[in-house]
Formats: sequence, C-alpha cells, structure tokens
Amino acid sequence: MSGEIINRIALSPLVTFDLADYHDSRERVGLDIKDQLFRGMVLREKDFRNWLKEEEWRHYTDKHVHIYSSTDAIIPGWAWMLLCIYLEPHAASVIYGSLEDLEKEIWRSALDRIDYRELAGKKIVVKGCGEIRVPDATYVELIRRLRPIADKLMYGEPCSTVPLYKKPKSH
Repeated sequence: MSGEIINRIALSPLVTFDLADYHDSRERVGLDIKDQLFRGMVLREKDFRNWLKEEEWRHYTDKHVHIYSSTDAIIPGWAWMLLCIYLEPHAASVIYGSLEDLEKEIWRSALDRIDYRELAGKKIVVKGCGEIRVPDATYVELIRRLRPIADKLMYGEPCSTVPLYKKPKSH
C-alpha cells in the first residue's frame, strides 16, 4: 500500500443536487386585510378602494407577499384580485393564502426554472439536512420531476444515502 488517500466520493459518478442552491432569500411578508373591514366584518368597496389608492405599495418592493384575512369575514373575490393588481408591480410575488402556501409557491417557481436535461441518465443524491428549511412538498415535487429521467435517486449525503429509486434495466 502506498499510503495515498483516495477520495472515493470525489471519484464517484454521483451528482449531488442541493435545493439550497435554488433558495430565494428575499423577504416574505403577509398582508392581512382585516383592518380594512368595517367593524371587522364587512368589506366596503369605496373604503377599500380608497385604502388601496393611499397605501405605500413601495414597502412591498421585491418581497414575496401572501394576502389573507385573519377574520372569518366573507371577502368578495374581486377584493383579492384588486389587491393583487396594486401589489404586483412592486412585489417579487403575490399569492392568496398562508405563509406556508407562499413558501411552497416560491419553491415551485424555483423548480420550474431548473434545466433538468443535464441530469438525465445520472445517479442523483438529493441533499438533505441543510441549513435552509425546504418544505417536504418541494422534495416530493423534485422527485416527481427527476424520477422519469434519472438512473438512480438517493437522499442524504454522498457518504451516507437512503436509496429511493433505481431505473429498471431494459431487456
């Protein structure tokens, strides 16, 4: 033995796919319209439109925004659409729903921008346990997209993986 240390991981044909590489770090904010409701119950169109005209929308510039109402009031659909019209020119993204819904949408959008062709026929390790929190739904969607093109899918680190999928051999 020569005593030379060989890094087998570096020589491995595995491709590590780290979702953290696609993380969008822009601020996430919620916009609750409860304060725009008359007596916390009713949305008055004239008052709502006045608020929309007077609001400082630049505060939402380049932020991901989720719009919602924390009250049980029935909000007409047009109100959410109108709110989006005012936010959209400023915000990085706008969704109706919770912070969790927003996070899922941001990650789905990131997955849509990936060119998966370079991963075709590869043995892929989807990296886990990183410092950035990735929703489970994102991992599921990633695997849904990778399974048809990958030869093998694993989860974890190259030195310690959990096998997920192996393409059947063609006969």
